[in-house]
Amino acid sequence: MNYECKLCPRECGTDRTKEKGFCGAGDKAVVARASLHKWEEPCISYKNGAGTVFFSGCNLHCCFCQNNKISNELFGKEISDEKLSEIFLRLQDMGADNIDLVTPTHFVPNIIKALDMAKNKLTIPVVYNCGGYESVKTIEMLDGYIDIYLPDMKYFSSEISAKYSNAPDYFERASAAALAMIKQTGELKFNDEGGLLKGTVIRHMVLPSHRHDSMEIIRWIAENTSPKNVLASIMNQYTPFEFISDEYPELKRRVTKMEYNSVVNLAAELGINGFTQQKSSASQEYVPDFDLSGI
Repeated sequence: MNYECKLCPRECGTDRTKEKGFCGAGDKAVVARASLHKWEEPCISYKNGAGTVFFSGCNLHCCFCQNNKISNELFGKEISDEKLSEIFLRLQDMGADNIDLVTPTHFVPNIIKALDMAKNKLTIPVVYNCGGYESVKTIEMLDGYIDIYLPDMKYFSSEISAKYSNAPDYFERASAAALAMIKQTGELKFNDEGGLLKGTVIRHMVLPSHRHDSMEIIRWIAENTSPKNVLASIMNQYTPFEFISDEYPELKRRVTKMEYNSVVNLAAELGINGFTQQKSSASQEYVPDFDLSGI
């Protein structure tokens, strides 16, 4: 099949059957790890852990990416859609709380095929865990396949998103995609154990030196969503890895208590429900070991 890829807002137009797109991906799914993961939000990893499938490549390539080994260095193993379907079912057999698709955007056609193969046997929710830089058309393709959306909302300022992710239209695209996700999932639904069955959780990781940008995102969430439909996860896990270029000296430190608390306090003032993180989460220990396990 020949096609010009327009799955994400970059619309790079690459024929990924012949070459790799901006995301670093061809036309077959590439996975770096598939395992139970107990460190997602409490409503996602509430019992045995989320059944995470970490896909390699990314349409953002953020300069500070916490999963740099797979997003920018493209570590992973190419697999068939049939194999991906088998991985979903094996994770379910292991007791996974859900199927957690991590950085899945560039492999949406493969994921849809794999889910179609597994649909008669898969009984747990499917989570779309993404960087937020999404095309509304692609989100619409996923209607009926995804139960829980878990998008990042990284930046409000186009200047900041251009600097760190080469995506000046990030907020415009991410906010439109988030509203499309919310429209699909509707009101939050939980099981008796506190596990989320359907709904949208918007993540935001506070960056050092950018608390005011974070606060603009919090205001947008308060003004454009409802606590009935959305939870917010305000993350304190930013880690200044050694690979971060000297070009970004402001990113060479952790987030301060004042910076993080100012964002959390605003969310509380505006009546936003969701989750916060301890400062201890800002550690390399929380980055999964991408070792091809479970593939």
